[in-house]
Amino acid sequence: MEFAVATEEHLDRLCEMTDQAKRRLRDLGIDQWQQGYPSRETWARDIEEGSARVAVENGAVLGVLAFKAGADPSYGLIDGAWLTSGDYASLHRVCVAGESVGAGVAGALFAHAFQLARDLELPSVRIDTHPGNRPMLRALEKAGFARCGQIRLVGGLEDGALRIAFEKVLA
Repeated sequence: MEFAVATEEHLDRLCEMTDQAKRRLRDLGIDQWQQGYPSRETWARDIEEGSARVAVENGAVLGVLAFKAGADPSYGLIDGAWLTSGDYASLHRVCVAGESVGAGVAGALFAHAFQLARDLELPSVRIDTHPGNRPMLRALEKAGFARCGQIRLVGGLEDGALRIAFEKVLA
Protein backbone atom coordinates (compact mmCIF):
# COMPACT_ATOMS: atom_id res chain seq x y z
CA MET A 1 0.00 0.00 0.00
CA GLU A 2 1.21 3.47 -0.87
CA PHE A 3 0.20 6.84 0.55
CA ALA A 4 -0.16 10.18 -1.17
CA VAL A 5 -1.52 13.66 -0.70
CA ALA A 6 -4.99 13.64 -2.26
CA THR A 7 -5.54 15.70 -5.39
CA GLU A 8 -8.64 16.96 -7.17
CA GLU A 9 -8.62 13.82 -9.30
CA HIS A 10 -9.37 11.86 -6.10
CA LEU A 11 -12.35 14.00 -5.06
CA ASP A 12 -15.11 11.86 -6.60
CA ARG A 13 -13.64 8.70 -5.04
CA LEU A 14 -13.42 10.39 -1.61
CA CYS A 15 -17.08 11.35 -1.87
CA GLU A 16 -18.02 7.82 -2.95
CA MET A 17 -16.18 6.30 0.04
CA THR A 18 -17.76 8.85 2.36
CA ASP A 19 -21.23 7.95 1.12
CA GLN A 20 -20.47 4.26 1.73
CA ALA A 21 -19.26 5.04 5.25
CA LYS A 22 -22.33 7.14 5.98
CA ARG A 23 -24.55 4.21 4.97
CA ARG A 24 -22.59 1.81 7.19
CA LEU A 25 -22.91 4.20 10.15
CA ARG A 26 -26.63 4.66 9.52
CA ASP A 27 -27.10 0.88 9.31
CA LEU A 28 -25.41 0.60 12.72
CA GLY A 29 -27.89 3.13 14.12
CA ILE A 30 -25.19 5.78 14.60
CA ASP A 31 -25.99 9.43 13.91
CA GLN A 32 -22.35 10.31 13.16
CA TRP A 33 -21.91 11.78 9.64
CA GLN A 34 -25.69 11.81 9.06
CA GLN A 35 -26.14 15.58 8.88
CA GLY A 36 -24.27 16.42 5.68
CA TYR A 37 -20.75 16.14 7.05
CA PRO A 38 -18.27 15.43 5.65
CA SER A 39 -19.31 16.92 2.35
CA ARG A 40 -17.71 17.32 -1.05
CA GLU A 41 -16.75 20.84 0.04
CA THR A 42 -15.04 19.46 3.16
CA TRP A 43 -12.88 17.12 1.09
CA ALA A 44 -12.19 19.86 -1.49
CA ARG A 45 -10.93 22.11 1.32
CA ASP A 46 -8.77 19.28 2.72
CA ILE A 47 -7.31 18.72 -0.75
CA GLU A 48 -6.63 22.44 -1.18
CA GLU A 49 -4.92 22.55 2.25
CA GLY A 50 -2.92 19.41 1.50
CA SER A 51 -4.29 17.60 4.56
CA ALA A 52 -6.20 14.76 2.81
CA ARG A 53 -4.03 11.63 2.61
CA VAL A 54 -5.06 8.61 0.56
CA ALA A 55 -4.10 4.96 0.79
CA VAL A 56 -3.64 3.52 -2.69
CA GLU A 57 -3.09 -0.05 -3.84
CA ASN A 58 -2.78 -1.08 -7.50
CA GLY A 59 -4.02 2.36 -8.51
CA ALA A 60 -7.20 2.14 -6.42
CA VAL A 61 -7.91 4.52 -3.53
CA LEU A 62 -8.84 2.33 -0.55
CA GLY A 63 -9.00 4.89 2.22
CA VAL A 64 -8.50 8.49 3.26
CA LEU A 65 -8.00 10.64 6.32
CA ALA A 66 -7.35 14.28 7.07
CA PHE A 67 -4.06 14.95 8.86
CA LYS A 68 -3.77 18.26 10.68
CA ALA A 69 -0.82 19.62 12.64
CA GLY A 70 -1.65 22.06 15.42
CA ALA A 71 -4.39 22.69 17.92
CA ASP A 72 -7.92 21.53 17.20
CA PRO A 73 -10.71 23.67 18.74
CA SER A 74 -12.71 20.59 19.70
CA TYR A 75 -9.81 19.31 21.81
CA GLY A 76 -9.51 22.40 24.03
CA LEU A 77 -11.89 21.07 26.68
CA ILE A 78 -11.95 17.41 27.68
CA ASP A 79 -13.87 15.55 30.35
CA GLY A 80 -10.83 13.45 31.24
CA ALA A 81 -7.19 14.21 30.49
CA TRP A 82 -4.93 14.20 27.47
CA LEU A 83 -1.71 12.22 27.77
CA THR A 84 0.42 15.15 26.60
CA SER A 85 0.27 18.93 26.54
CA GLY A 86 1.50 21.20 23.79
CA ASP A 87 1.77 20.41 20.11
CA TYR A 88 0.09 17.42 18.46
CA ALA A 89 -1.36 16.21 15.19
CA SER A 90 -5.04 15.40 14.83
CA LEU A 91 -6.77 12.98 12.49
CA HIS A 92 -10.23 13.50 11.07
CA ARG A 93 -12.60 11.94 8.55
CA VAL A 94 -11.03 8.49 8.53
CA CYS A 95 -12.84 6.64 5.78
CA VAL A 96 -12.27 3.22 4.19
CA ALA A 97 -13.85 2.01 0.96
CA GLY A 98 -16.64 -0.51 1.49
CA GLU A 99 -14.79 -3.27 -0.34
CA SER A 100 -11.72 -2.75 1.90
CA VAL A 101 -13.36 -2.74 5.33
CA GLY A 102 -11.56 -5.22 7.57
CA ALA A 103 -8.49 -5.40 5.31
CA GLY A 104 -6.20 -3.30 7.52
CA VAL A 105 -6.55 -0.06 5.58
CA ALA A 106 -7.44 2.06 8.63
CA GLY A 107 -4.47 0.66 10.54
CA ALA A 108 -2.16 1.40 7.62
CA LEU A 109 -3.52 4.95 7.40
CA PHE A 110 -2.90 5.40 11.13
CA ALA A 111 0.67 4.12 10.81
CA HIS A 112 1.24 6.55 7.93
CA ALA A 113 -0.16 9.43 10.01
CA PHE A 114 2.09 8.48 12.94
CA GLN A 115 5.10 8.75 10.63
CA LEU A 116 3.92 12.12 9.31
CA ALA A 117 3.65 13.38 12.90
CA ARG A 118 7.11 12.02 13.76
CA ASP A 119 8.54 13.75 10.67
CA LEU A 120 7.11 17.02 12.04
CA GLU A 121 8.55 16.16 15.49
CA LEU A 122 5.07 16.15 17.05
CA PRO A 123 4.88 14.12 20.26
CA SER A 124 1.40 12.68 19.78
CA VAL A 125 -1.65 12.18 17.60
CA ARG A 126 -5.23 12.83 18.72
CA ILE A 127 -8.50 11.63 17.25
CA ASP A 128 -12.14 11.26 18.29
CA THR A 129 -15.13 9.16 17.34
CA HIS A 130 -18.79 8.64 18.16
CA PRO A 131 -19.34 6.58 21.34
CA GLY A 132 -21.35 4.01 19.36
CA ASN A 133 -18.92 3.60 16.47
CA ARG A 134 -17.64 0.21 17.59
CA PRO A 135 -15.68 -0.53 14.39
CA MET A 136 -13.68 2.69 14.79
CA LEU A 137 -13.29 2.20 18.55
CA ARG A 138 -11.74 -1.22 17.85
CA ALA A 139 -9.49 0.19 15.11
CA LEU A 140 -8.25 2.96 17.41
CA GLU A 141 -7.48 0.61 20.26
CA LYS A 142 -5.76 -1.81 17.87
CA ALA A 143 -3.60 1.07 16.57
CA GLY A 144 -2.45 1.86 20.11
CA PHE A 145 -4.56 4.91 20.86
CA ALA A 146 -5.45 5.42 24.53
CA ARG A 147 -8.93 6.54 25.53
CA CYS A 148 -8.57 9.93 27.24
CA GLY A 149 -12.13 11.07 27.91
CA GLN A 150 -15.01 12.83 26.22
CA ILE A 151 -15.13 16.00 24.18
CA ARG A 152 -17.81 18.04 22.44
CA LEU A 153 -17.26 19.02 18.83
CA VAL A 154 -16.84 22.74 18.22
CA GLY A 155 -18.30 24.26 15.06
CA GLY A 156 -19.69 22.74 11.90
CA LEU A 157 -22.79 20.66 11.30
CA GLU A 158 -22.10 18.40 14.31
CA ASP A 159 -21.40 21.26 16.75
CA GLY A 160 -21.83 20.12 20.35
CA ALA A 161 -21.89 16.40 19.51
CA LEU A 162 -20.35 14.11 22.13
CA ARG A 163 -17.26 12.17 21.06
CA ILE A 164 -14.78 9.82 22.71
CA ALA A 165 -11.28 11.31 22.57
CA PHE A 166 -8.11 9.30 22.03
CA GLU A 167 -4.40 10.05 21.93
CA LYS A 168 -1.34 8.09 20.91
CA VAL A 169 2.03 9.15 22.24
CA LEU A 170 4.74 8.63 19.63
CA ALA A 171 8.09 7.14 20.62
